[in-house]
Amino acid sequence: MANPFQRRATEYIRDAEAFLSIVSPLPLTTFLANSPHKDQLFSHPIRIIGSPGTGKTMLATLAEFRMVESILRDQNSDTNKPLARALGDAGFVVDGRPHVAAVRIPMESEYRDFWELPYDEAVRTKLAFWLVQARAMLGLIRGLTARGTRALDQIRFIPRADFETQVEQIGGLDAEGVRRRALEVERAIYSVGSGLVPPSLEELPYEATAPYAPFDVIQAVEIDWDGQPLELRPLAMLDDIHDLHHAQLEALFRTLSHREMRFGRWMMMRLDALSPGAVLRSPDSQPGHNRTQGRDFLDIHMQLDSDKGAARKKFRRMALGMADLYLPMIPTFRNRPPPLRSLLSGAAPKLTDAQLRDLRETTDKDQRRLEITDERRASIDELVAGYAKKGAVGDDVAVAMSRILLHRYDKRRANVTPSLFGDDDDPDPRNPLKADAGVAHGARVHLHHQFGRPFHFGADDVCDASNENAEVFLGFAGALVGEVETRAVRRKPLELDAKVQQAVLRDEAERIIREWAFPQATRVRALVRAIGRACVDRTLEPNAPLDAGANAIGILEEEFKMLPSDDPILLVLKHAVASGAVTIERDYGQGGKLWCLIELTGTVALAFGLTFVRGGFIPTKESFFREALADA
Repeated sequence: MANPFQRRATEYIRDAEAFLSIVSPLPLTTFLANSPHKDQLFSHPIRIIGSPGTGKTMLATLAEFRMVESILRDQNSDTNKPLARALGDAGFVVDGRPHVAAVRIPMESEYRDFWELPYDEAVRTKLAFWLVQARAMLGLIRGLTARGTRALDQIRFIPRADFETQVEQIGGLDAEGVRRRALEVERAIYSVGSGLVPPSLEELPYEATAPYAPFDVIQAVEIDWDGQPLELRPLAMLDDIHDLHHAQLEALFRTLSHREMRFGRWMMMRLDALSPGAVLRSPDSQPGHNRTQGRDFLDIHMQLDSDKGAARKKFRRMALGMADLYLPMIPTFRNRPPPLRSLLSGAAPKLTDAQLRDLRETTDKDQRRLEITDERRASIDELVAGYAKKGAVGDDVAVAMSRILLHRYDKRRANVTPSLFGDDDDPDPRNPLKADAGVAHGARVHLHHQFGRPFHFGADDVCDASNENAEVFLGFAGALVGEVETRAVRRKPLELDAKVQQAVLRDEAERIIREWAFPQATRVRALVRAIGRACVDRTLEPNAPLDAGANAIGILEEEFKMLPSDDPILLVLKHAVASGAVTIERDYGQGGKLWCLIELTGTVALAFGLTFVRGGFIPTKESFFREALADA
């Protein structure tokens, strides 16, 4: 079969068996089963928000009833067992039987066309909403009868207690009547939206204007399951709802967020559908829909938790689990599939003898230029040797650490009060020098830029470079696995060394950045390049002032808040955050001040050879953004 790492567009896979063969249960578990809103997933309107590639469509497709039933009917399959368990953890399955009847409705551009019709907003919204409901009912019935599992007369809809009088407008409670009425509504409304010349309001077909509200009327679906009646909760999942016109999206959202509805509603949307204030997490940003998060609707973000350290660890588990699920599908690994981690060497690379000699000569020259005594140099080397014994660093990193500490000593002795007698040419700094993990990390970054020593390699770095985005991870992993396959064909050892990994990962990162095609992509590229260059310059200062280095810039919160809501800077930042180019950290405390940090994501940091360690930033002003975007 084709490399499963390359088959990531799940919306194009129609066959259930083909879809289930490449889908992982881990995103379902991570984002739904462990959600604090788990008990409200089917009672509240839910917005599931994420960047492209985070798995929104995969979740919606996996949760559809036809998929759930297919999984439950064949639990002997090694593929289906973990999926069934994950569906149970998320509430779609209870006691081994379906609990939810879900249907996915792709919100393609045709719905947006209704916003261009020459009617007032209420009519345009109603036409689009009724079309969504009609297609939801048709899709739900198709899913319940998929592959001849049951006949229409084995499906019955249960109304809300106070809506019995409105049953007739949805076609009754039997599946045949509901299907007939939904087809009438779909045909009538579709004819209005697809016509070359829209009819006048008075000429609209009766079927398109007559009351139709199955989401209001229906609270449950009863089906035959193994000869017994089974009651299910209905759920409509509106996928890619961000394709609607922004005003249309707000109007539809207001309609969908009525609290009295018993029909579950999920809205799958990209982050850039939100306002700049919401994306940039401005504390005073207010949604335009006049609804309250937590009361009228709930948000589930597919970027994991706000605790970035915990999010990174969770994503590593999820991503590597997906990779290990995919590897057995590749013919090369079918018999004895290795875990991805075992294919990526984590062995620290070393400089060649000639490079190490050059590094030592450079360090000696720095000592002489800085006029640092041999005694001080010996004490610095002793500090580094003590760390090297317990920190397991090689000679190359140790020499680079000594060079950094020489420059730190030079900086610190400038602040020492000179001796009255002028005979102290080797003063002890007030802040003693330390050889620790931060200095070692900075040394590795310096060696990467000065000698090309690999810096990003190993399974954890592949995960951290992926911006907590499943599609980005699969792109990186797929490129590496492709290299492994080539080695297998040539009968070479399968494990990729650090140098090969670095080259493959950097090429993939640069390709991703080069192929950005979202709104404001050109200006986002200009901004991240400006941030990347500034971070490289700061990181490579001889004394490594930020240890591991910088991968972010910071602007004072008070200055950032003064930017007007329509400032182009905010628009560019919104799309940069939504597309996974940067992340934003508000109210970051440092030096007694509050900062707004703009941090490069893992993919961009990889392309620039910067650290994934968070926290190192360069203080900037508003002018930095203006200059970066001036020629874009």
